[in-house]
Amino acid sequence: MKNSYSYLIQPLFVSIDLIIINVVFLLIGNEDYLNLKFLIYINLSWILTAYFTKFYIINRATKGLRVITLIFPQFIIFTTVFLTYFSLFIQISVIRNEFIVLLILFSLIFAIKFLLFYALKIYRELGRNFKRIIFIGHDSSTKKVSKIFLSEENFGFRNLGFFSDIEYKSKEYLGNISDSFSFVIKNEVHEIYCSSSTPQETLEKLIEFSSTHKLVVRLIPEVKDLYRKNLEVEYYGSTPILKVKKLPLEKREVRIFKRIFDIIFSFSIIIFVLSWLTPILFIIVKLDSKGPLFFKQKRSGLKGKDFYCYKFRSMNLNKFSDEMQATKFDSRVTKIGKFLRNSSIDELPQFFNVFKGEMSVVGPRPHMSKQSLAFEKQINKYIFRNAVKPGISGLAQISGYRGEIKKRSDIENRVRLDVFYIENWSLFLDIKIIFKTIFNLFSSEDNAY
Repeated sequence: MKNSYSYLIQPLFVSIDLIIINVVFLLIGNEDYLNLKFLIYINLSWILTAYFTKFYIINRATKGLRVITLIFPQFIIFTTVFLTYFSLFIQISVIRNEFIVLLILFSLIFAIKFLLFYALKIYRELGRNFKRIIFIGHDSSTKKVSKIFLSEENFGFRNLGFFSDIEYKSKEYLGNISDSFSFVIKNEVHEIYCSSSTPQETLEKLIEFSSTHKLVVRLIPEVKDLYRKNLEVEYYGSTPILKVKKLPLEKREVRIFKRIFDIIFSFSIIIFVLSWLTPILFIIVKLDSKGPLFFKQKRSGLKGKDFYCYKFRSMNLNKFSDEMQATKFDSRVTKIGKFLRNSSIDELPQFFNVFKGEMSVVGPRPHMSKQSLAFEKQINKYIFRNAVKPGISGLAQISGYRGEIKKRSDIENRVRLDVFYIENWSLFLDIKIIFKTIFNLFSSEDNAY
């Protein structure tokens, strides 16, 4: 997150706790702890337990009492998992000094967690680790929250002002709501707070805008809003604030998991397929036409940043390759290129893009940079695709929307399915898309040319 470095706090707290756990067991524990199997077990147990108990989910308005309520479930479950190790792997009936070790461990983590918790609050009172915020609307609810931030400096918020379609003679008034989008980008705003009177259409635009630009949108609710499924409640003092729930792929742990999967999958393809296929295709493609084996094309990726997408060359060298999409019976396609395109073998070098981190195995297909710029202006929610890495295959592709874009509905349907994928990601959905993609390789598709 821009300038606040808040994204580093949670990994730092996790790292500190893991260091404490390993040091305590290695220095105070018995010989049963001095092996790699136990250390892997205990570290993974702590991380998984913390994930389910939400041990590290603490926001800026969290009180000390809330920290205590987080600590006890974590310790109870972790103790159970820890003692289970002995019955699973060591099979001893008498536990010697394990409870003493756990007591020391919990005491240290308890003390250090509170020390860091209050140290961070003091650090924010000094004006560090702040978040820039703006308000949309100017009613009693936004004024109340603004006063809370002003009185609670340890929350670490810097209020830049408010936007409203009703003009106010106030130094905090920043302009009409339509002006807020450019202001947010220019001033690197972190969070947007909306009053309950914000029009639904405006709210939807803000939520879409925030997803694309990695911002947080919070709503100051009416009572009826507290029960919406796509919102979660946080309390700043006694005031409820609704936060739009993160999409699955916006969660750090999901992105890490998906990245690990991408690395393993792409590395396997590179080693077991491309290692022997590439030299064979080098000979065949060279005999078929002049030019290099690989073709690279500038395409739009994560956050709209351009990258070079790799493919096996399937066309004769031409000056229109970065401007004109392939069409049916395209004269530029070579004889071997037709087979490569029909079988999708020409796409395999994109596993190098995946391994480099520019693409994912599954995700919205990347378009040529010039196409993307045009589609962003023409197609609603097209820019939403930039919130995730592009993929080698995606939900739109296995649903029949691949190849040439002939009419507006072609790209509209692709965007609709891409948005659905982003909003409803799951590991099962990725696996389903991968298997359907492999199945499609052995069946002829009308748009595969």
